Amino acid sequence: MHTLNAITQPAVAGSVSPPARAASALRVSLGHASAQGPRPRNEDFVGAATPEGEELEAKGMLLAVADGVGGHAHGREAAEQTVRSLLADYFSTPQTWSVDKSVDTVLGAVNRWLLGQSAKAREYAGMATTLTAVVLRGRRYHVAHVGDSRAYRWRAGELLRLTEDHTWAHPEFDNVLRRAIGLEARLLVDHDDGELAAGDRFVLATDGVWTTLGDAGIAAVLQAQPDAQRAADALAQGALRRGATDNATALVANVDALPADNLRDRLADSHRLPLPPRLKPGQAIDGLRVEEVLHESRVTLLYRVTRLSSGEALVLKTLRPEADDDEAVSALVREEWLARRVPGKGFPRVCDHARAHLYYLMSWHEGETLKASLARGHRYEAHELVGIGRALLRRLAVLHRLGIVHRDIKPDNVHIDRSGELRLLDLGVAATDAEDLAEINNPGTPSYMAPELFAGAQASESSDLYACGVTLYELLTRKYPYGEVEPFQHPRFAAPVPPTRYRPDTPEWLESVLLKACAREAQDRFETAEEFLLALERGASRPLATRRRVPLLERNPRLALKIVAALSLALNVVLLYLLSRH
Repeated sequence: MHTLNAITQPAVAGSVSPPARAASALRVSLGHASAQGPRPRNEDFVGAATPEGEELEAKGMLLAVADGVGGHAHGREAAEQTVRSLLADYFSTPQTWSVDKSVDTVLGAVNRWLLGQSAKAREYAGMATTLTAVVLRGRRYHVAHVGDSRAYRWRAGELLRLTEDHTWAHPEFDNVLRRAIGLEARLLVDHDDGELAAGDRFVLATDGVWTTLGDAGIAAVLQAQPDAQRAADALAQGALRRGATDNATALVANVDALPADNLRDRLADSHRLPLPPRLKPGQAIDGLRVEEVLHESRVTLLYRVTRLSSGEALVLKTLRPEADDDEAVSALVREEWLARRVPGKGFPRVCDHARAHLYYLMSWHEGETLKASLARGHRYEAHELVGIGRALLRRLAVLHRLGIVHRDIKPDNVHIDRSGELRLLDLGVAATDAEDLAEINNPGTPSYMAPELFAGAQASESSDLYACGVTLYELLTRKYPYGEVEPFQHPRFAAPVPPTRYRPDTPEWLESVLLKACAREAQDRFETAEEFLLALERGASRPLATRRRVPLLERNPRLALKIVAALSLALNVVLLYLLSRH
């Protein structure tokens, strides 16, 4: 007989927080209890995952309660599989994903598995469960909910219910679920979030507890029992004493301490570091010698530096001394956090270094950007363009799978080293599902921005793919499909100019791919980087079904001349008629 199960997620090796930061970590006391009651078996399942160090800061603490569909032989198995999968797989999702996206992805997979089990054999039909989960991360809480288990928050003597019961409103069916995991192919999960406060208490309870005790009874237990474990025991046993007819399960979490009010990773300590002064070649800082200034924008500075201890060449990115404001500092720190979470292949590698100033270091690679190659006069042939496009789209697909939108794809930000390795640069204005990034610079370069962005739409994977298409178009033609767009200009987008206007040697299949990538309407473009990549890889062997737009004069010169002659004749007839009336 199953009563309860608590799972602790192990800490990732090397991610334990330094002792000096321990006092500012999130600290939560947990208690859980589950009683079978009068039912022949316990179909509830409860679990908690409590990571440490960086994983606690990045992904948070996860609490979950599930109640297998009552009376079904496999209800407990559904509840157990759902909770175990969530506790295990949530922490495997990218740190750049939002809590909602991570939970939805895991539960979507569980839902498909349960439906698959139900389809296998009659005895598994209807295998389903409720699920209520709470993620405590940083100074916020996130709730995910399906079914009629409940989540409550107790704060300053007041009990607040955080979930809605997914049951039918009719009195005779108020205990029948209209939503559950394993019930339908399309899973809808309710999400909510809010600010945490020290002293908050969260209760997750199955319907055996809340239907018997009611909100007033739960509040009375929390008022009388400050200890998390004693409160959980009192909720489960109190429900049985009051005549619960179902399994009674409760999980209680007391928020004992909150982390400092800073970014959700250790890089937030950089806010306390001073900016370096403007540096010149030959100067040294923190054991790094400046070799040259690589780039200077309105806010940022890039230097090529050498680590004095090893002779390693690196790139140092920092802010201009006059750009020392909270927004710019936060954006630079977040940029480093983001850059650390993309894989090393195809992107600059962030390097660790003992620093006393605000900056971060990246690997240095000899080579040039695509913009530099255009500036020196290189003429790209179709086969070169396809190779670059394939490598670029693979990098972009990696970002999109991590929930990252680059927002500034252009030749300046694509680098090819001397061995031919392509790297995608500059995550300075990138956005993620995990948080709304502040921007150091404007999010994008006008000539590479998709038409919908000028109308106020949010940047998306589609706008990244558009920018990729414009980049390839520019490499081939040295022009833009809609002409150059100046800053602060609000352009009007007509039909894109076919690449053959500038490069008559462009293969028809390649022109079709580029025109689809740069289509004015988002729905006419490639949906994913993988689809765009596949079109390039198939090339002339399996070209796109869409035909390129060829002027009528080129397609059918005789028909074009006939139409012109007919229009001219019609115009002459009209003129003669008008003259005859005078």
